[in-house]
Amino acid sequence: MFIKQLSIFVENRQGALSKIITMLSDSGVNMRAVSIADTQDFGILRVIVNDIDKALDTLKSKNVIVRANNVIGVELQDKPGSLSKVLGLLTDGGVNVEYMYAFVTPGNLNSAYLVLRARHNDKAEKILSENGIKMLSEEDIKNM
Repeated sequence: MFIKQLSIFVENRQGALSKIITMLSDSGVNMRAVSIADTQDFGILRVIVNDIDKALDTLKSKNVIVRANNVIGVELQDKPGSLSKVLGLLTDGGVNVEYMYAFVTPGNLNSAYLVLRARHNDKAEKILSENGIKMLSEEDIKNM
């Protein structure tokens, strides 16, 4: 089970990030998780949102370079060792994690959520599911 992530090209200049975030906000899109990786000239903003279609339509209508891609969302117990267990399962299964980021929600103080992209997402999802790791769905994201 995969969730959709937006990958958004952002110029590394004053106000560019704010402009994109405001576009999403003004359209009623709620961000659940955000990560940005930057270089001197640009950044890639990775965002999990409650309404992927509305977010894509909004950004594309403003000529923002954006792509939706599949990532894995995982619910973890918010305690030491939970992330280590997930990464250990993937490592033992021969899966390389390309990037990840995490978030929490005020409605569930016992859980943390991990978003990850693996070189082999299908294999990673299978390993995690077979080991009882709870995967997030698009519906889970909408209801957070």
